Amino acid sequence: MAEENQEQPAPESKGVNVQKIYLKDVSLEVPGAPLVFQNEWNPDADVQLGTASKKLGDGVFEVVLTVTVTTKLKDQTAFLVEVKQAGVFSMQGFGEQEYGPLLGSFCPGVLFPYAREAISDLVGKAGFPQLLLQPVNFDALYAQHVQQQAQAAEKAH
Repeated sequence: MAEENQEQPAPESKGVNVQKIYLKDVSLEVPGAPLVFQNEWNPDADVQLGTASKKLGDGVFEVVLTVTVTTKLKDQTAFLVEVKQAGVFSMQGFGEQEYGPLLGSFCPGVLFPYAREAISDLVGKAGFPQLLLQPVNFDALYAQHVQQQAQAAEKAH
């Protein structure tokens, strides 16, 4: 009996590829300069994060991570810096329902180190001590976002 050597079609492999990473927008304000540099440096910093995504084609998305840092000395704004770090990502083998976690957690996690570096460089060039943003758990932030959406949908019913 001859064995038949039939090739099974390979399951479609899943993958995310980074096509491009770039700064989409940057803003730095130092409203109190030069007087702000005469104060003792003991700031309060507020960090805000936001993400947005846009479909560019079949399985191709632009993801934008916005990081805004407002730093104050007492009640005076020392500096405000905002970076919109963006990337183009291609995704193969995923269903529509799987895009949410990729766009809301995985891609921002890839972009964050670039945004953190850009912010640190800008703050240093503005004459302030280096600012090192702490790592962010985008998985937890995405899960919290999904939970908030589910609660809002429940209240709407």
